[in-house]
Amino acid sequence: MKRIIITTAAVAMLAMPAALSAQQQPRTLTLTAAPTAVKFGGSITLSGKLSGPNIDSRNVRIERDVLPLDSFENAGNATTNATGDWSLVVKPDANARYRASVGNTDAAPVDVTVGAAVSLRLSDRTPRRGQRVTFSGRVCPEHDTVTIALQRRSSTGWRTIASPVLADIPNVACSSYSVVRRVRRDGRFRARFLGDTDHAAANSRVKRARVH
Repeated sequence: MKRIIITTAAVAMLAMPAALSAQQQPRTLTLTAAPTAVKFGGSITLSGKLSGPNIDSRNVRIERDVLPLDSFENAGNATTNATGDWSLVVKPDANARYRASVGNTDAAPVDVTVGAAVSLRLSDRTPRRGQRVTFSGRVCPEHDTVTIALQRRSSTGWRTIASPVLADIPNVACSSYSVVRRVRRDGRFRARFLGDTDHAAANSRVKRARVH
């Protein structure tokens, strides 16, 4: 019987094709955002996975382009772990498209919408019948000269009863509004920012007035 002797060098040569194949695998990168819609002032988590060779401790560059889309700017950096996973928490201030890259490997971009933060307060929540009530609040970030809607809930939905214009608040990155209306019966009210290119439409919390 012939004896077959496999040397160490032969074993190494047999393993070379597999090693070369692993090195030749293309790298891929993914990007997701959670959530994809947030109120101004809130945070989102951008995350993804780098697959392929040499995936540990790789720098992930994240960029954003605020709507209307024009050009990307740096939004932060993250580092992959041993399995290629990475994440970064950001606080978006406007509707934007995000993208991520590792070297020449790019991830498909994702879009994130940011709704304005809207507040509403009533000067009197328990007015007398026919009393004048001041409805006021803020919209952040600032949208000076923009018209919003003060709405009242009816049997068929929300009906706009006033359209105050947002005014500047000195040294504050928000705008304010104020409007006076007579309240003759119980009602639920809200303020609605109608939305524009850089911020999505948003509502204040509903406030109730009880007439006595």
